[in-house]
Amino acid sequence: MRAHLDRLFNLAGYLAGFFTVCTLLAVLASIIGRLIPAVNLAGADAYAGYSMAAAAFLALAPTLRRGEHIRVTLILNRLGTGAHRVLDIVCHLIGLAMAVALAWYSIRLVMQSHEFMDISTGLDATPLWIPQLGMAIGTSLFALAFASDLFALLAGQPLREESQAGEPSHIE
Repeated sequence: MRAHLDRLFNLAGYLAGFFTVCTLLAVLASIIGRLIPAVNLAGADAYAGYSMAAAAFLALAPTLRRGEHIRVTLILNRLGTGAHRVLDIVCHLIGLAMAVALAWYSIRLVMQSHEFMDISTGLDATPLWIPQLGMAIGTSLFALAFASDLFALLAGQPLREESQAGEPSHIE
């Protein structure tokens, strides 16, 4: 099951990379549109923002799974094995609760935007539920990644392999 989830999280990471490139292309299109008066690219700035938000939220789960989120280990590294495990479980429980809340409200926002037919205030008049999907999907995957890591911790499995320097190694 964990291997299937890792593939799903990797797919989200690739989508985050795709949206990062989309951000670049939208910014370049906006710059070109300003340099060439005959080219009017209404909404290019908005689409750059939508793509940037999608990239950030879709990258949450694969970043967590690879152990690359910033983690303050000052206390963790000074604890014994048992206390370290308990604190790790508590932190994952708190992280899971926050990620589930974020996913819940993100999904609600998408549903409300769709129901009320919210559109952007810019010239592009994009239905807002479409760019909000990236946030809802990304936060849902983030919650799933926390749940997966918590179950692994509770089962006594390592979350990821440790390198020689004590840093998490990258899982492919």
